Amino acid sequence: MSRGGDTFRAVAALLGIETRHTDALGVVHEPDDETLAALVAAFGLPPEPEKAAAALAETRRAAPLGLDPLYVVAAEAPVLNLPINGAAAEWHLDFEHGGHAEGRREPGADRLPLPANLPIGYHRLRLAVDGATSTVDIAATPAACFLPPALEAGARGWGLTTQIYSLRDEHDWGMGDFTDLARVTRAAGESGAVTVGVNPLHALFASEPRHASPYSPSSRTHLDYLYIDPAAVPGYAGDAKLRALIPEAALRAARASELVDHGAVAALKRPVLEALFRRFRDVELANGGTTELAGAFRRFQREGGRSLAAFATFEALHEHLNSNGRGFDWHGWPRELRDPQSTAVAEFTAAHPERVEFFEFLQWQADSQLAAAASAGQAVGLSLGLYRDLAVGVNPEGADAWADQGIVVSDMGIGAPPDALARAGQNWGLAPVNPLALRQRGFRPFIAALRANMRHAGVLRIDHVMSLQRLYWVPAGRSAVAGAYVNYPFADLLRLVALESQRQRCAVIGEDLGTVPPGFRETMRAANVLSYRVVMFERRLDGNFIPPAEYPPLAAASAATHDLATLKGFWLGRDIAWRQRLTLYPDAAAEAADISDRHTARWQLLEALEREGLMPRHRFGEFLPAGREPVYTSELGDAILGFLARSRARLMLVQIEDIAGEVEQANLPGTSDAHPNWRRRLTDTLGDILDGAEMRRVAALMAAEHRRAVA
Repeated sequence: MSRGGDTFRAVAALLGIETRHTDALGVVHEPDDETLAALVAAFGLPPEPEKAAAALAETRRAAPLGLDPLYVVAAEAPVLNLPINGAAAEWHLDFEHGGHAEGRREPGADRLPLPANLPIGYHRLRLAVDGATSTVDIAATPAACFLPPALEAGARGWGLTTQIYSLRDEHDWGMGDFTDLARVTRAAGESGAVTVGVNPLHALFASEPRHASPYSPSSRTHLDYLYIDPAAVPGYAGDAKLRALIPEAALRAARASELVDHGAVAALKRPVLEALFRRFRDVELANGGTTELAGAFRRFQREGGRSLAAFATFEALHEHLNSNGRGFDWHGWPRELRDPQSTAVAEFTAAHPERVEFFEFLQWQADSQLAAAASAGQAVGLSLGLYRDLAVGVNPEGADAWADQGIVVSDMGIGAPPDALARAGQNWGLAPVNPLALRQRGFRPFIAALRANMRHAGVLRIDHVMSLQRLYWVPAGRSAVAGAYVNYPFADLLRLVALESQRQRCAVIGEDLGTVPPGFRETMRAANVLSYRVVMFERRLDGNFIPPAEYPPLAAASAATHDLATLKGFWLGRDIAWRQRLTLYPDAAAEAADISDRHTARWQLLEALEREGLMPRHRFGEFLPAGREPVYTSELGDAILGFLARSRARLMLVQIEDIAGEVEQANLPGTSDAHPNWRRRLTDTLGDILDGAEMRRVAALMAAEHRRAVA
């Protein structure tokens, strides 16, 4: 190893960058000097270990008394390790909701014990050391996340999952919206479900609606306005002029479209939403805005604070600069507009106040309609309410990356090292968060993302939850194989997840598929984070499916995900056909192996069903006829769902696509425009699905299997 390599590795050790990892294929990787140099630079540090260490020490010295802005402690036994050289310290702790405690640390001690069993929350600690006084925040955190009765030991429940945009009905505007979601939550609650799971609802790019991936958002703390139902916005119902703005032919075409055309949907909705905002401004906000609706909007703005204002400003700027198609990426904007704190940005906001407020209005309406959809289900027995989804990162060209450039690392991508499905590794095109800057910011961006996505929800799914411990970073311009893992303050982040879960009374599911670090699942289980188990992955080394009795209880079990084939698509090999069609296999051997494994998996799945008494062996030939293509029926689908419902998992998830018998999946990993990702619409209308025999049969099956499980 070169001396330069030793140097880079020494700096990497200071920053928690792993210099050796093993991929899912068992291949050991050691990132080269170019990768390590790029990673160190991304942290904003010089590449020499002495200078890097000095820079880190200087950052700490610059803080009052060398303290972090937020200390995460265990509420049950809070202790602080303070970098104040064992000096005597007087301390005073003000509790978030009133009350206080105080004490003294004697000279020579290197730790500061606080009173046991602190109330959970965010408290203020004042320290006086050698005549100097400093104030820091203390997060007193619980050991485990919130578990509602529906997820406690012995409970069994099921949920319905859906991609909202895919919903189709006689009144839609070319894609599903929050009104459709309310219809789903009511039907699910009436059918005995405990939750309805949805795709990430994060804000995308209002000025470029064709950017459709919910997992590549502009902002994780705000909502995608395209889910607003304009007909449910105040003022729409009584205004015939508004309805006249809708071109009927275009609306009919959007409704009839097989796929979501996001550009067409935006073209239909935006003029109406613009007119509704003008009406709201002229009627509700006029003369000081004393109406109830005006008051609700102003409260929303105040509660949204700087985050909402920054997001709306970005939307207005993005719209203004992207009008010619050349300003999508803010990195290419005029230099003075790249800085959200610049005078030029302030001048733009002052010159376009109504435009900024329009985007705040959209957020208010999206939030209001989401709240109504959640309430609709809870009113009829949907005990857990909505199950929301938090993406692992943000688009480097979006609002979060622009507004918080000290946190979001735009010149790095998040991905994964090689595995059986992606032998060249993966770069998801998302920007990671700088863990060093995150700590220096008191974890506030992380806390804000949790709160925003727990809002109006009873369950939050954290996508790629291993990111709490480490993330695979890929430098811009390098192949995904050339990446490296970067470690995060796992213990602190997990404790903050537990704190926000308890405060918001929102359970947490960790999507722990893929390469999982040793001991990770055990740590998450101890924190009451549900594991995410997909039946197609729950197989032994010999390929046989794990029986339901061996599923972990603290888990959410599902037949598939948005990235996998539907039940019907799996059985018929539709996903394999797509990969063949798009030449996604690296070689003929990989293609043949996938086909062979699928054939074996079908047979082994039937055998697993047989062992549970759900499918007699003499019927196997109906679904795998000799010399012919596999045959899928709703009866086979019911047997697979019944198998999953027998698992010990406390929550079982059913995709609406599987109830509807859809063959196509929402997203095909490794593709973008070649496959219609995030654009698929359900073939049938919501009325046909929710009121149909399949929905009633699945609901009855879930109820029967869960009664059997708890008997």
